[in-house]
Amino acid sequence: RVRHRRGGAGRGLAVTSRLVVLATGSGSNLQAILDACADGTLAAEVVLVVVNRRTAYAADRAAAAGVPSVYRPMGPFREAVPDDPRRARERYDAALAAEIADVRPDLIVQAGWMHLFTSAFLDRFPGMVVNLHPALPGAFPGAHAIDDAWAAHETDGLDHTGIMVHLVPDEGVDDGPVLASQRVPITADDTRETLEARLHEVEHELFVATIADYLRAR
Repeated sequence: RVRHRRGGAGRGLAVTSRLVVLATGSGSNLQAILDACADGTLAAEVVLVVVNRRTAYAADRAAAAGVPSVYRPMGPFREAVPDDPRRARERYDAALAAEIADVRPDLIVQAGWMHLFTSAFLDRFPGMVVNLHPALPGAFPGAHAIDDAWAAHETDGLDHTGIMVHLVPDEGVDDGPVLASQRVPITADDTRETLEARLHEVEHELFVATIADYLRAR
């Protein structure tokens, strides 16, 4: 689905997809998306940013861009059903899905989102949730992919890692259908910090390009 909105001065009507971006931390990938929307690289607009940590700098980035953001933590749902973590997750996911559905997104983008959705969320948005993961397909799933790759480099001489963008159709961890991936070398003079910095550079470009391609193909 695409919708029309009035563009900037002299632009007339532009076809624009509506994005919801989910972020937990600093939001550097959110910033790359916001910048791409602003300069026309993405024919899209971010209509909502959701953060699940109060200190997430992603909310500040959204505010600076004039984009609405909401803080939606899991804590109250865990407190409501302390003896049933699964049920707490499902309640949280259902509530968040309903809120996001109200803004009629064309794509939901997990940009450093540290929460594994259940089907209570994903079934509402088939083919509409994409995730960025700092590892190649099949390698280092989970929240510590960069640390895991660095450890493999130090212990086993691993000489590369990478970035992938994939769909999130189900509750599998970083294993949905791959939309794009890019290999990133680990060099002899790397540190953990320089590797992470280089991964971020690659992921910002790959993420934006893949989102643009996916929106055009839908």
